[in-house]
Amino acid sequence: MSVYLDHNASSPLRPEALAAMTAALGEVGNPSSVHAAGRRARARVETARGQVAALAGVTAQDVTFTGSGTEANALAIQSAVAAGVRRLIVNPTEHPSVLEPAKAVGLPIEWLEVEEDGLVSIHELAERLSNGAPALVLVQLANSETGVVQTFPE
Repeated sequence: MSVYLDHNASSPLRPEALAAMTAALGEVGNPSSVHAAGRRARARVETARGQVAALAGVTAQDVTFTGSGTEANALAIQSAVAAGVRRLIVNPTEHPSVLEPAKAVGLPIEWLEVEEDGLVSIHELAERLSNGAPALVLVQLANSETGVVQTFPE
């Protein structure tokens, strides 16, 4: 019997997710096209958008699909900066897909202290946020390389 312990990087699909993906992959259609196949593809995308929105408790307009986690991380950082965030508070052990776009936006980065057990200093984070200035805090819950799982009080 084998045991798979790398779920932070990739996990097996649930059978119902695999069935839905297989069915969708078997249909042709560019969701940006106006022909019938394109409209059917667009309908599938919009149905999925609504389902994700319902799970997240947001409107469908709030859901953006990206091609990867890397793209999603970059978009989130760029969007926060475009919305006026001028402070980035970053865990130095973040994934490169977070570190690189954080550096690229050109704002000063406030690096968080990491304890010897790999956890972010909650007291330091609270102190940095205490002035009330808007900030984007970049801390991943679980690090796929070290296995550290951050603990944050409610």
